[in-house]
Amino acid sequence: MNKNLLLIFTRNPELGKVKTRLAKTVGNETALEIYKFLLQKTCNVASKVNADKAVYYSVKIRENDIWDANIFQKYQQVGEDLGIRMLNAFKNGFEAGYQKVMIIGSDLYDLTSENINTAFQKLENNDVVLGPAEDGGYYLLGMKSLQHNIFKNKNWGTASVRKDTLEDLKDKKVKLLEFKNDIDVYEDIIDIPEIMSTFINSK
Repeated sequence: MNKNLLLIFTRNPELGKVKTRLAKTVGNETALEIYKFLLQKTCNVASKVNADKAVYYSVKIRENDIWDANIFQKYQQVGEDLGIRMLNAFKNGFEAGYQKVMIIGSDLYDLTSENINTAFQKLENNDVVLGPAEDGGYYLLGMKSLQHNIFKNKNWGTASVRKDTLEDLKDKKVKLLEFKNDIDVYEDIIDIPEIMSTFINSK
């Protein structure tokens, strides 16, 4: 068993249920296609990371999908909000004996396997690593022991999440990674030629 565990939180790719803010501009079908593209990209990136991997599904576990069961452990997200769902996933990882546990989402275009491997290395000398997202949240979170408090009392999906999380960690040694932008609205994709040419301009 690898001592590192990478958690990937995904939404089941269903029409009208993913990238709803993006869908207001591009429509539900295109938003779903873009999300599926980002899922595949996340899957490819995660496959190259030096860690065990677990994918956590929002609705139900899918057997025959892009996440190869030989590479990815498969679980269902459990909890009434995003914080509790993440807390339970981290708890599972530490209880299974992993020494470093890290989570990423599935809606980043420019996250690389090198970024994630580097983040695991940074945990050698830090309690927590955090990848700040430009919208005030974070795209990556890793730790060596379970920090319960950072998953509670947050307004998930708002611009205050990262600030409140760092406030909870002020007694810990935290390494901030480079800023990245997750894809939520149309403005987030207009500077990404691959997405624009494949899904928008080709229509």
